Amino acid sequence: MDLFGGTIRNLENGLSYATLKHKTIANNIANVDTPNYKAKDVSFKSMLEDARRATIAANKNDIRHYDFQFKQFESGVFDYANLRARHNGNGVNMDAEQAKLAENTIYYNALIDRVNGKLNTLNTVIKGGK
Repeated sequence: MDLFGGTIRNLENGLSYATLKHKTIANNIANVDTPNYKAKDVSFKSMLEDARRATIAANKNDIRHYDFQFKQFESGVFDYANLRARHNGNGVNMDAEQAKLAENTIYYNALIDRVNGKLNTLNTVIKGGK
């Protein structure tokens, strides 16, 4: 039984992706002056495939038990191994990272707005439209 439908779960997965991407970008920015540091990025496609493959279902022994699934998956973070942007081997392009950070922030805020809208709708239904 999926109490809220798949929407909230999908939004939660989107927020997990955006959070991981934000941490990865912040790590890149923090290491902008570290010699031989290779910039990292997050692959949504890789995360999606890993999440799809790694689902563990519960063992139900009574019809009254709820269905639930626990998902384990890889992070989806990869580095640009062959990228060399500067003479010290550092592969972080600060302008590109700041643009990615701004784009990811907009994406995250849009997901948060959607979650708030969904929860407000549920709250209205629970209160009987009042």
